[in-house]
Amino acid sequence: LAVGWGSGALAAWATFPGSCELVQSTVDCTGRWLSSVPGNLRGDTEELLLDDNTIQVLGNASLLMYQQLRRLSLTKNRLELIQPGTFLRSQGLHMLSLADNILFTNYSLTAAALSALPALRMLDLAGNRLTEDMVSVLIWNLSSLESLSVARNIIMRLDSSVFANLTQLLELNLEKNYIFEIDRAFEGLQRLQRLNIAYNYLPCVLEFGLTQLRVLNVSNNVIEWFLALESDDLFELEVLDLSHNRLLFFPVLPRQSKLHTLLLKDNEMSFYQRLPNGTSLANVTVQFLLIDGNSTNITTVSLWDEICHSNLSSLRLLDMSQNQVWYLPEGFLARMPSLTHLKLNQNCLETFHLSEGDPLAMLTELDLSQNQLAELGAEVGAGDVLPNLQFFNLSTNRLRVLPPEVFTYTRKIATVDLSRNRVDLCPQPPVAGEVESPPCVDIRGIETLTHLSLAGCGLRGLGGHPFQGTSLMYLDLSDNHQALSGDLEWLQDLALTLRVLSLRNTSLSSTAVDFSAFNSLVRLDLSGNSLTVFPTSLSVLELRSLDLRDNCLPALLMDVTRTPLAKSLQEVYLSRNPYNCCTLGWWDALQRVEGLHIPDGQEVTCSYASRTLSPRALPEPVLRSCRWQMADLALLYLVLALPTCLTLLVAFAVIFLMLKQKLLKMVKSRCGVSNPY
Repeated sequence: LAVGWGSGALAAWATFPGSCELVQSTVDCTGRWLSSVPGNLRGDTEELLLDDNTIQVLGNASLLMYQQLRRLSLTKNRLELIQPGTFLRSQGLHMLSLADNILFTNYSLTAAALSALPALRMLDLAGNRLTEDMVSVLIWNLSSLESLSVARNIIMRLDSSVFANLTQLLELNLEKNYIFEIDRAFEGLQRLQRLNIAYNYLPCVLEFGLTQLRVLNVSNNVIEWFLALESDDLFELEVLDLSHNRLLFFPVLPRQSKLHTLLLKDNEMSFYQRLPNGTSLANVTVQFLLIDGNSTNITTVSLWDEICHSNLSSLRLLDMSQNQVWYLPEGFLARMPSLTHLKLNQNCLETFHLSEGDPLAMLTELDLSQNQLAELGAEVGAGDVLPNLQFFNLSTNRLRVLPPEVFTYTRKIATVDLSRNRVDLCPQPPVAGEVESPPCVDIRGIETLTHLSLAGCGLRGLGGHPFQGTSLMYLDLSDNHQALSGDLEWLQDLALTLRVLSLRNTSLSSTAVDFSAFNSLVRLDLSGNSLTVFPTSLSVLELRSLDLRDNCLPALLMDVTRTPLAKSLQEVYLSRNPYNCCTLGWWDALQRVEGLHIPDGQEVTCSYASRTLSPRALPEPVLRSCRWQMADLALLYLVLALPTCLTLLVAFAVIFLMLKQKLLKMVKSRCGVSNPY
């Protein structure tokens, strides 16, 4: 239940006496090491921020000067007492934050002070080591409250007496306490709309009947059962968060509600109408014995049929990821015609069926990743299958093929993730001795497709035109060791549109690699390969990000800083390459490139005489040795070149002397003329 403090004024902050800052009617004294409320502030102050100070007591005279105060924040002080007369002159105060203090020490006196605030609408008591009894005393006379936070305290049990007088309450935050039991604690809160009980120890929620509630967060508890009250009343519930619990079954929801978001992530949920061994549990029921005082109530619930009584026609987001679901019962999704986001990742699904006229016509996101899918069934006819689907994640399954032309009928598909499946792209060359070509996935002609991930698919020697007719902007081919056995000709169809390309860990070598045609590339990942020479074709590209980690590069181009690449590059990854410490001119040049960031610069090393050193701080002996090596190398070239030049000169002179007479006669005979004298 976060509350934004501050008037939102656009005026510039000005320094106020006492080191506080003032803007219009707001005074900010945050983090000033104040031990008391300053007495020299403006009398018309409406908002006073005293967070992160050392105030221990609010005395009766602390706020006498500020009768116009509307909002007061004392978060993260050492506040242990508010004297009973503190707020007698602040009757207009409607927002008060006392979070992260030690109010448990004198809570009864503080309660007397709070009771003098008839207009208080928002109160934050989080992090004050309060028990449920202390909370009850502190808020007993605050019937005007609309928002209350008692998060991060030591509340363990709630009953109807704790919040009895809060008839106007709209929001209640109880997260991060130790609550294990709730006994009719919220029945008197007829206006309550938002309830947060996350990070507690509730074992179950039975007979949920808060019809006026709009948002309920009971995530991160130990809930095994969620049963709504059997009633035909319309529940206002819109968001229900049951994630990170121990749910064994799909929750029994209200029959009539406005639910549009249902979060069930990270539970132990499954369906039990049929088991993997073929056993049917369609007629099996469970009986709940509810004992309340002297009355006993037995509720009989069918493991599957009860779910069908819930009207989920308004549901738009369903997250059932990280559960133990291995199949979906027949008709399960048919009750959710408005569903736009369906997350079933990290389950045990073995099959998933798509059909023409499927009730999921509004679905835009479908995540089936990290399951055990060996088959994706589809009845593809003349109609559309998932016509509004834009994001389709099938990664980390056991798929080898997809239904023919399945993407032809998903008219808006933009992102497909097939990574870590054993699939190949069409067209595939026929295998010798086989009549039919191997199974493959055909994405040709899908004009709406912009993002495609094929990482770890075991792609082999791609050829032909697998991306013809697409406008891919993002392509991930990483972890395919045999995909680049030839050149990059098969990628030419994407030369004008591709902006992000990952070729990480694809056994790429420096030979026959030409990227010059990919003028639209802005991000390129070449890490984890076998590059021994920096690809010169990269120099003409205007990349923003380049990853060269884990290769075999001894150096980069010496003149790389004078290329178009250096002018556009914003980040480059260079670590884990065997650079030569004596040829680091390129490294020094990169350090001078304005705007270039090397995130792994601290990890870059170079080699010298079996030693691994940092190029940022080479020892002086190494630098001298490198200079001598470079000088010796130049001298060696001179020594080798000088005898050759002398030999050629001597040979030329000998030949000239031997042929001198003949050459002169030849010249004279051809060019000579008579002398008139």
